[in-house]
Amino acid sequence: MTDFSQRLDRSLFIENENKSSADCDIPLPIGNGQTVSQPSLVAQMTLLLDPHSNSRVLEIGTGSGYQTAFLAEFSKEVYTIEWFQKFTDKARERMNALGYHNVFYRTGDGSDGWPEQAPFDRIMVTAAAGKMPDALVAQLAAYGRMVIPIGKPGLQVLQLVHKSAGGIISIHDIEMVRFVELKGRYG
Repeated sequence: MTDFSQRLDRSLFIENENKSSADCDIPLPIGNGQTVSQPSLVAQMTLLLDPHSNSRVLEIGTGSGYQTAFLAEFSKEVYTIEWFQKFTDKARERMNALGYHNVFYRTGDGSDGWPEQAPFDRIMVTAAAGKMPDALVAQLAAYGRMVIPIGKPGLQVLQLVHKSAGGIISIHDIEMVRFVELKGRYG
């Protein structure tokens, strides 16, 4: 994971005056009030999610596609949902240019997940939900994991959600984080 995070050039995912700061380990604005997370947090969240080469992953909040690239590198398939059409289009272009063809895109409210493709082995949410989205929990497969920031705008708790074979949910608080607010029903 560390090797990949060092090889992936974050500047490829930034198209504004912040491009020159891509090497800094800080979140950067990408437009429409959205950000691309700092590389250390993207790597940490990916490690927490623990995708495998046979994992089917749902990502909520494609943004620039930076986190998507991590997921695509370590997973079989990534289904990613983005609120803003222009971000969906640019992420698709970037991912195709980088040679990732295991990513499927949708524009809209990610709060409801992607029911027709469920269940998912892993779910990554890259925007803060005001409360746990029931639809996403329902789409998590047995033995699945979800990483999600939960809380009010400005400060949230990054949570790791596990689903047992019997459907029992356990939630572990990881650390305090700051994410942009999820758009849609659970924002």
